[in-house]
Amino acid sequence: MKKYIKFSIVLLIAATMTSCGDKRKPQVQYMPDMYVSVPYNTNGAAGINGKPVNMKPVAGTIARGNVPYEYADTNAEYERAKLELKSPLETNEANLENGKKMYDIYCISCHGKKGDGNGVLSQREKFEGIPNYKDRDITEGNIYHVIMYGKGLMGSHASQLTDKERWQVVQYVEKLRNDLLK
Repeated sequence: MKKYIKFSIVLLIAATMTSCGDKRKPQVQYMPDMYVSVPYNTNGAAGINGKPVNMKPVAGTIARGNVPYEYADTNAEYERAKLELKSPLETNEANLENGKKMYDIYCISCHGKKGDGNGVLSQREKFEGIPNYKDRDITEGNIYHVIMYGKGLMGSHASQLTDKERWQVVQYVEKLRNDLLK
């Protein structure tokens, strides 16, 4: 028994001596990246992998790929968009196909497959009064304007869709409206 006590004391002394190592030298760390983070100059040109981090845009500039929308969110601008705004995209099968994909993601639950306002949310009476495209005097300009800002219970979808995708949805909505008018 004394043998075990002596061995335990020696082991305790050895562990104590090794743990009191030189504090000036780096010790072994389990996850060093958790203890010592790499500092980045957030506004520096070299940033992470040569790409700037947290660069703030210059006031009055437009982000690359974004197109400014010159119509405000008012009824007068809605009417102006209805008269003036025209699609820059050519009407073709590729645009209609992608417009249908985007419509199926963002619009079908309220407006329905045919654009008759009889989507799943309307059938379940979550929203009432969803317009039928056939009953509305709509143009590509005001369809785009409504996608940008929303109208009534419909919220804006500007953040979900790119400029091109919005125009593709407009083309598909016009196709649905023409199908309903037949």
